Amino acid sequence: MPDSISPTGDGLIIDMIRRFSQDRLAPLAAEREKQRRIEPEIIAELAELGVFGATTPAEWDGSEIDPVTYALLVEEIAAGDGSVSTMVSVHNSPTCVVVNNNGTDAQKDRWLRPLARGQHVGSFGLTEPQAGSDASNLKTRAIKHGDRYVINGAKQFISNAAHPGALVFFAVTDPDAGKKGLSCFVIDKSHPGFSIARTEEKLGQKASDTCALAFQDMEVAEDQRIGAEGEGYKIALSTLESGRIGIAAQSVGMARAALEYAIGYARERRAFGGAIIDFQAVGFRLADAKTQLEAARQLTLHAARLKAEGRPALEAACMAKLFASEAAEAICTASIQTLGGYGFLADYPVERIYRDVRVCQIYEGTSDVQKLILQRML
Repeated sequence: MPDSISPTGDGLIIDMIRRFSQDRLAPLAAEREKQRRIEPEIIAELAELGVFGATTPAEWDGSEIDPVTYALLVEEIAAGDGSVSTMVSVHNSPTCVVVNNNGTDAQKDRWLRPLARGQHVGSFGLTEPQAGSDASNLKTRAIKHGDRYVINGAKQFISNAAHPGALVFFAVTDPDAGKKGLSCFVIDKSHPGFSIARTEEKLGQKASDTCALAFQDMEVAEDQRIGAEGEGYKIALSTLESGRIGIAAQSVGMARAALEYAIGYARERRAFGGAIIDFQAVGFRLADAKTQLEAARQLTLHAARLKAEGRPALEAACMAKLFASEAAEAICTASIQTLGGYGFLADYPVERIYRDVRVCQIYEGTSDVQKLILQRML
């Protein structure tokens, strides 16, 4: 990849992404929200930088960066625009990770290469209207007829679905087998029988599409099943570490952007003869927020380092996701408070960032689910 991410993973990568984020993403984030879309030229530039191949090995045209560098990359993109960071995060992990870790060479050649090059934007279809955190309660059904499956059902809250590209999704192949009855499939979003039922209106991250999907008598070939029948639940769980590290990093990036703006404002805003940052009520609030931000970043990087070293990282990833997502909302609240009435106006970025960051406590496992997992690991 010319002038893009290299597999060695050093500070030059993050410097490059930071410049792109601040020059190309942040200035138009508010306009992107109004338009409810991410510009094709931004997607093309991210592809040229190698961002869409961040979690994919070089042999499949990926950038193959290490987990720590990937976390920092997501943080920097999120600091520019939370919506863009969601597109990048969902595309890389879980979508590309599932195909890379579980697909055959033929599937990787067909699906992973264009994803890694950024020719396609990947989506991940697990959640259904009645099944969010409880992935064993899926109703989408895949019935086998010879060498093909006929699939009927629905998915909910699916990111990137409006972009052309691959959709990795899960369906029940054996309804009597419980968790062992789920299987994983991949299709192109132009596949006959697949449709977008609606695009949701949301509180935040409005430039990132979130869609309800429908499968109606959709036929897929057997070679579009990823892994063996019944391995779907295991495949879905295998993405938890990297996915939750990504959302933690995203939380840190958005919170950092809000806090940096608030600190800059507090240095310039004058009241009672001095800058408001010199008043203890304001200064202490910002000091607390910066401490929370650094704690969230270190938890995130710790989980990423464990994963990079090949050590178990699920507990650390859950802790990072839980703490970073909740700290980010508190940091954005502190930032709004620092701006006073201006913080409540859409003319200033902290209002948008506050709305964008709220969903980080919900997707990739709610805060309640993180606590349940951590409780079981005690």
